[in-house]
Amino acid sequence: MSTTILPSAEGSSVLPRVGTAQILLGLSIGILVVVVAVPVLLILFNSFWVNGQFNALDVVKVLSQGETYQALLNSLILAGGVTITGTTVGTVFAWLVSRTDLPFKGVMKVLFLIPFMLPSFIGALAWKMLLSPRAGYINRLFMDFFDTDTPLFDIYSYGGIIAIETMYLFPFVFIQVSGALERMDPTLEESARISGASLFTITRKITIPLVLPSVVSGALLIALYSMAHFGTVAVLGVEVGIYNIPTLIYEKIHQSAGSFTSIRTATVLATVLVITAAFILWLQNRVLSRGHYQIITGKSFRPTELKLRGLRIPLLIFCLAYIGFTIVLPTATIFCVGFLKTYGLPIALENMTLHNFEYILFEWDLTRGAIVNSLLLGFSAAVITMFAGVIISYVIVKMRVRGKGILEFLGMLPFSVPGSVIALGTMLAWSGKFGINIYNTAWIILVAYIARYMAFSLKANSAALEQVHDSLVEAARASGASMWQALRDIVIPLVRPGMLAAFFLIFLPALRELTVSVMLYGPTTRTIGVAIYTLNEDGETVYAAALAGVALVLIVTGEGLIKRLFKIGMKK
Repeated sequence: MSTTILPSAEGSSVLPRVGTAQILLGLSIGILVVVVAVPVLLILFNSFWVNGQFNALDVVKVLSQGETYQALLNSLILAGGVTITGTTVGTVFAWLVSRTDLPFKGVMKVLFLIPFMLPSFIGALAWKMLLSPRAGYINRLFMDFFDTDTPLFDIYSYGGIIAIETMYLFPFVFIQVSGALERMDPTLEESARISGASLFTITRKITIPLVLPSVVSGALLIALYSMAHFGTVAVLGVEVGIYNIPTLIYEKIHQSAGSFTSIRTATVLATVLVITAAFILWLQNRVLSRGHYQIITGKSFRPTELKLRGLRIPLLIFCLAYIGFTIVLPTATIFCVGFLKTYGLPIALENMTLHNFEYILFEWDLTRGAIVNSLLLGFSAAVITMFAGVIISYVIVKMRVRGKGILEFLGMLPFSVPGSVIALGTMLAWSGKFGINIYNTAWIILVAYIARYMAFSLKANSAALEQVHDSLVEAARASGASMWQALRDIVIPLVRPGMLAAFFLIFLPALRELTVSVMLYGPTTRTIGVAIYTLNEDGETVYAAALAGVALVLIVTGEGLIKRLFKIGMKK
C-alpha cells in the first residue's frame, strides 16, 4: 500500500499517512527482532567481543580447553552414531511399508510415527530404569538368571545414548524416504526388469539414486537434532561424565553462579551449535536443490510392490517386536514404576499404589505447580504465537512490501537454532541488559517459547494463507471495507484451521519441553519437563515416573484432540 502526502488547511504538507501494510510490516519486524534477532546477536557478540574488543583468539582458547574439546568430540561421536543408525532404521522401515506387500502397512506406518509424539528424555528415563547396570530391571533379571555380576547392557554409555536417540529420531528419515518411494514412477523399475536387470541392479542403479536425496536430507535432520539434544545425554551421560555441547552449556550456567567465564564459555559453545546448524541446513538445501533426478511426473502411480512371500509374517513379527521393544516396553515401564511404593521393588500388583499419582497431582506443590506452569506457559505461548504468526505470515504471503524477506529469515531462524541457544540468548537479553530483568520468572520462559515455536506458527499459517485467493480481499476492499475489516471478516475465518493447527503444534511440544525450560526456570517456575528431570536427579524415581506418566497422558490426549478437530474442520 502506498503512502500519500495530504495538504493541510494552511496549504502545507503533513506527515505521510502510514498504511496498514506498513503497520503490519513494522509490527512483524519488531516482534521478530525482539524475540529472535536480539538474543542470537547477543550470543555472537559475547562470543567474539571481550571488554569491547574483537578477540577471536580467546574463542580458540575456550574451545581448546579439555572439557569443551571433549564435549565437542562427544557431540560429533553421538551425532555421527545416531545419524548412521537412525538413517539405516528409517530407510529399512520406509522400504518395508512403501514397496513391499507387508501386512497391515497402514497401521505400521502410523506406529512408526509414534516416537514423534513422545519426549525422548522420558524414553531415556524409562531405559535407565530398565538397563542401569545394577538397578535396571532387565539387567537384574539377566544377572539373577545367569548368576553373574556382569549386566547385559550398560545404558550409561555412548552406545546406550545412541540407541535411545535412534529410537526417537529415525522417523525423520522414515517420513522422507517413504514419501519418495511412494511418489516414485514405478515404470522406471519395470522397464529395467523387462530389460533383464536383476533386483540388485535395479536397486543399485535406479531406486537408490532416486531416493538418495531424501535419505541424505533426513540424515542431516537427524544430525542436526542429535547435536542439539539435551535430555537423553543429561539423563544417561552426565552421570558418567559424558557431556555434549547442550549439557555442558547447562552445567556452565548453573554450576558457576553466572560468572563471566562460565557465560563466556557457554556463548562460545552456543556459537558452535549455531554454525553447525547453519552448515547442516545449507548442506541439506544443496542436496535437495541439486535436482539430478525427477521422481514425480505429475501422474498418479501405484508403486510396484515386492512380494515378500515366506518373509511376510517374519518381517511383520520383526516390525511389531521393534515397536513393542522401543515404544510399548518403555511406556509401560514408566507407568509401572510410577505405581510402585518404592523404586527397586519387583513390578507386582502387591507393590503398587495410587498414592504416587494422588500425591503429585493434588498434594505436592512442586509437581502441581509444574503442571500448572506448563499448561499456562504452553497455552499462552500458543495463543500469542498463533496470532503473531498470522500477522507475520500475511505480510510474507499476501503483501507486496519491501523488507518481508527479513521476516522469512528471522521467522525460520529459531527452527534451525538449538533450544539451548535460544535459552541462553534470551537469558542474556532479558536479565537486565536493556533495563528489563525477567530472569527467574515465568515471563522469560514465555519469551523463549515464543521465539522457539514461531517457525511452527509461520509454517501452518502460511500454508493456510496460500489457499486464500487475493480476489476475496480485493472484493471486500472494493465494497468499501477497510483492510482491518477484510482481515477480520474474510481472512481470519478462512485461515482458522491453520491457526488451530499452529496452536496445537506449539501447545503440545511446549508441554513436554525441557531444553529451554531447564536453562531458564526459577524456584517457582518449574515446568513438567524440568520437574521430571530434577526429580530423577534427586533420586525421586517413582515420583519422576508418575509425573512422566501424567505428561504422556496429556500429550496423547492432545494428539487425539488434534485429529478430532482436524476431521471436524475438514467436514465443514
